Amino acid sequence: MFSLDFEVRDYECDIQGIVNNANYQNYLEHARHKFFHSKGVDFVALAEAGVFLVVTKAELEYKASLKPGDLFKIKVSCHRETQLKFVFHQEIIRQLDKKTCLVGKITGVAVNPKGKAIKVPVLDSFCD
Repeated sequence: MFSLDFEVRDYECDIQGIVNNANYQNYLEHARHKFFHSKGVDFVALAEAGVFLVVTKAELEYKASLKPGDLFKIKVSCHRETQLKFVFHQEIIRQLDKKTCLVGKITGVAVNPKGKAIKVPVLDSFCD
């Protein structure tokens, strides 16, 4: 399973002193991009070839809040839901106490320039 380490920055928090809910999606997206990069997938090359990876559904379950300075890890795994859909299972874990702060299921597809879903063989090598 792929994982990536992060640290909460002050400006990511709201007036309550916790990470604003929208920032969790930024964390998850960055981790997915790094996951793809670790597998040799080049987003620029895919886009130039007319292949666009897009999110079609995001399911997020917030379990605990992160605060400024918290160190955390995001775990990422990928599997195919159908021939065209792939799903990322992601988990945000606070380093200090190993507490799961968020569990996410992100569904996506690859589309061509006209927006039609297409199969991308490169994903088969790491999305089981």
